[in-house]
Amino acid sequence: MSGGKALVALSGGVDSSVAAALLVEQGYAVEGVMLRLWAAPGDGGRADNRCCTVAAVERARQVAARLDIPFRLLDVGTLFRRAVVDYFIAEYGRGRTPNPCVVCNQAVRFQVLLEEVESAGAEFLATGHYARVRRVAGRYRLLRGRDRRKDQSYFLHRLTEAQLARVRFPLGEMTKAEVRETARRRGLPVAEQPESQDLCFLGAGDYRDFLARYAPHLSRPGPIRDAAGRVLGEHRGLAGYTIGQRKGLGIAAREPLYVLAIEPEENALLVGTAAELGQTECRVEQMHYIAGEPPGDSFRAAAQIRYRARPVGVMVTTLASDAVRVRFDAVQRDVTPGQFLVLYDDETVIGGGVICKARKL
Repeated sequence: MSGGKALVALSGGVDSSVAAALLVEQGYAVEGVMLRLWAAPGDGGRADNRCCTVAAVERARQVAARLDIPFRLLDVGTLFRRAVVDYFIAEYGRGRTPNPCVVCNQAVRFQVLLEEVESAGAEFLATGHYARVRRVAGRYRLLRGRDRRKDQSYFLHRLTEAQLARVRFPLGEMTKAEVRETARRRGLPVAEQPESQDLCFLGAGDYRDFLARYAPHLSRPGPIRDAAGRVLGEHRGLAGYTIGQRKGLGIAAREPLYVLAIEPEENALLVGTAAELGQTECRVEQMHYIAGEPPGDSFRAAAQIRYRARPVGVMVTTLASDAVRVRFDAVQRDVTPGQFLVLYDDETVIGGGVICKARKL
């Protein structure tokens, strides 16, 4: 029995609930904390972030009652809107496709909750993420979760080594099936709770509806061009498109056309065939290394260009303290400016950054 205090980020879902249950069984004095985030008000004026709806809060309270642990809500709506929502809008304004979940983990979730760990005198923060932390030769490393289909290390790659020293992921060695079965055996009321896949702050609509409301200037029509500069049609606002998109272009052509590039300076969309879509390298900026520095001036790694993308072998060359050139072993489709490229050494996260430019040699 440990007897130490642990703070657990509860969400009203099965993963965080099982994480809390496991720590209670290990003898920790567990406290559940749920973040109340900002959301776009719906037609009725109510603003419910999908991560902290009234129903989700009630489920978290029920789990806390079942485990006999204290539970509280922490309002971080103002910080979330400034750090995550404003970033989301600004990136689309730059013609890029953002990943707000990565930014939320970095600038809101772990930042705030680790401050709460300090103020509460707890030993560590635990979450329901599928990832692992390992201490090797006195250094803390972030590893993929054992369940590769659920691995969430991609979203956590911007954590620092100092943060990892105070974080635990109780589900890191478990599969999703094992987590649900654990919840059933312990009688947790969220055992069959489905997962939410949508962006949490959009309200009732999708991201296009959200941008039309909060950034109407991004819905300005403009030309759709091919690589030769010929105008093939008109887009309905650059924010409605992403690299590799095929559907919704409204262009009749002899072969399928895809979005190759978004050019905000000219408010233009560049399209081409599948053969024109592949990229062999990209520039990545705002690099963050969990160890605090790159492994070398140039090094081999595996890279993921999106959360669900297959890892691909790469050669990484450092260009500046926070910029690298990444050359892919095989041509990659859908290399998208604004998305995070995350580097791995086998199962260990090296770090990652924001894709800025992609090109074919």
